[in-house]
Amino acid sequence: MKILVINPGGTSTKIAAFEDEKQLFKDNIKHTAEDLAEFKKVFDEYEYRKELIIQVLKENNYRIDDFDCIAGRGGLMKPIEGGTYAVNERMIDDLKNAINGEHASNLGAVIAKQIGDEIGVPSYVVDPVSVDEFQETSRITGLSDIEKASWLHALNHKAVCRKTAGEIGGKYSDFNFIVAHLGSGISIVAHKSGKMIDGSGGRSDGPFSPERSGGLLAYDLIKLCYSGKYTRDEMIAKVSTVGGMYDYLGTKDMILIEKMIDEGNEKAKVVMDTFIYQISKEIAMYGASLLGKVDRVILTGGIAYSSLVVEGVKKQVSYLAPVEVVAGEMEMEALALGAIRVLSGDEEPKVYQ
Repeated sequence: MKILVINPGGTSTKIAAFEDEKQLFKDNIKHTAEDLAEFKKVFDEYEYRKELIIQVLKENNYRIDDFDCIAGRGGLMKPIEGGTYAVNERMIDDLKNAINGEHASNLGAVIAKQIGDEIGVPSYVVDPVSVDEFQETSRITGLSDIEKASWLHALNHKAVCRKTAGEIGGKYSDFNFIVAHLGSGISIVAHKSGKMIDGSGGRSDGPFSPERSGGLLAYDLIKLCYSGKYTRDEMIAKVSTVGGMYDYLGTKDMILIEKMIDEGNEKAKVVMDTFIYQISKEIAMYGASLLGKVDRVILTGGIAYSSLVVEGVKKQVSYLAPVEVVAGEMEMEALALGAIRVLSGDEEPKVYQ
């Protein structure tokens, strides 16, 4: 069976063609600010992006009706449990109305359904951004006005868990894992018997990342917000895009930061040591969520290519469980595999309600 995978991002649309589990083709279609300037909302971009996808496929000798299924990246929809979902009109309506915000990933389901309907094949999303499987005690924060929500890298988290489970002789639901997704954003999650029961990341908590501040001291953050030094938008930027490594070292480039350390930059070394320490401390915290019964700690994301970071984290958390490294992201493969599980009858497609 042939599957077309579509993964829209802020400045690009990644596409790939799979035949069963084998990737036949992939491309990363770039979009400049000028390309997107004419669209008032993210949702308005779907026709533009769809036509580009069809064009690129043709240029690479693929006909759109070659495919048996279309799998799109899931966006900011209602909180749902993990799995593969058939794209339906209710899902499209929620994404069109941006019920949880505007994001390019909202286009994945829309484009998949449009193409799928045109050629008469099913369309799915897999483990969307809005997957929320937290246990009740993970939601309470200490203020009744604020409830913790699950906004994590669910697609890659669950993909590396399934991969690791298969390699050690079982299913995802058979094991307990702690997964650290390390990229421009960081999320660290306790996976218990196939569910993401607690986690940290996004713009709210957890370790700082190359561009995000991670969790901050609440009282000091309040004082800074009301100091008059920064506007609301500037504070949002400080915690989400120009915090973390960038705020301390003026760069988000981890390769450059390692080079700075090699050249004797003491400040860069201290910031990197702290980065590794915070990741390790957060991983250890989720050992308590799993009552110490941890089968593997898994390091994934682009920063997992760094031997400096990986070895530093291993040194501090290997007492919990063996550490597996699945560097990079498995998003395209994960989307294809989610569709395959449904098409082969191994998993029932879920209904978005």
